[in-house]
Amino acid sequence: MNLNEEVEVLKGVPLFSKIEPAKLKLIAFTGERMTFGTGQEVCHQGDPGDAMYVILGGVADVLIDTDKGQLRVAELKKNGFFGETAILCDAPRNATIKASESLLTLKISRDMFYKLVSEFPAVAIEMMRELAHRVEDTNKKLREATASKAA
Repeated sequence: MNLNEEVEVLKGVPLFSKIEPAKLKLIAFTGERMTFGTGQEVCHQGDPGDAMYVILGGVADVLIDTDKGQLRVAELKKNGFFGETAILCDAPRNATIKASESLLTLKISRDMFYKLVSEFPAVAIEMMRELAHRVEDTNKKLREATASKAA
């Protein structure tokens, strides 16, 4: 995938949709392209978080460690992103991300992420919206799980 194709993908990511193409080109240029094979971990729950990732192609599973092993809680596809929580909270990774098929990502460092947020408040707003959606989705799943146990 060349730089212009990466810019086109970034335009489709809600976080970056309001950023001008020249700045997206800079993000794509400064980000690190990383490829992961099927079954390969991108990051592991509990590891330090030093970057976020944007999925340029492929599919990844979001896995949470439980007493009974890993539990798949979500699937991420092209234009999806992950790793922002560890950066925002300066906390360990809250999930393991594993490629469920060949995966191409753009790794954005903590410094670049903070620069983006400071230069483009729209990125911060979209980040908050996405995080709020994820919290609501998690709450819905918890309510459903609790209801099925009570039945």
